[in-house]
Amino acid sequence: MLSEFNSLPDSSRIWIYQANRSFSETELSEIKLAFNEFITEWTAHGSSLKAGYEIRYNRFIILALDQSQTAASGCSIDASVHFIQGLEKKYHVELLDKMNVSYKQGEFVAYKSLIDFKKMAKQKAISKNTIVFNNLVTNKGEYLEHWEVPASESWHSRFL
Repeated sequence: MLSEFNSLPDSSRIWIYQANRSFSETELSEIKLAFNEFITEWTAHGSSLKAGYEIRYNRFIILALDQSQTAASGCSIDASVHFIQGLEKKYHVELLDKMNVSYKQGEFVAYKSLIDFKKMAKQKAISKNTIVFNNLVTNKGEYLEHWEVPASESWHSRFL
């Protein structure tokens, strides 16, 4: 059951997929249509899942699921990963690689491998005040409060 992202409770489980590049306006329109269709059909053991999504900075896809009615099952999570893999293939983009880091350089969102991010931290090109995207948050409340934070307030701080 497709729901407006903002209407989902803060306890909703989330998954964040960061793209290795920005999506074009055409791609964003197509992705939104595909997500609307996917979520409308998304189920766990035959029960509809109440879910929504948003796309931030033309490169982060945030999928939220209100588990208060129906929890995700292994099969439903597999279905969502398969859907994301389809987007990767269609748009020639990486969305599932967790060994990369995104951070802000002014209003620009930079995307680096974890190895390059560590090197930049050693070279002081990244500071404790650099805004990073903490894609390890697990629910909508954490996402709203702790997703876009200074590196000193995230798991990224271990490299500073």
